[in-house]
Amino acid sequence: MEQDRVKVRIRCKQCGEKFVLRGRWEKGHINTGFKQCLCNNSDDFEIEEHY
Repeated sequence: MEQDRVKVRIRCKQCGEKFVLRGRWEKGHINTGFKQCLCNNSDDFEIEEHY
């Protein structure tokens, strides 16, 4: 089951804040539970996955 988990780096394009989370592949996308940045941005992010 650990193979299903993916490290994800999320960078907010509005304020530049960075987050590193672990997520799981679900229905063709990675679900991390991340909802919004500290600056209240909820949809403008740069997302990179790392194995």
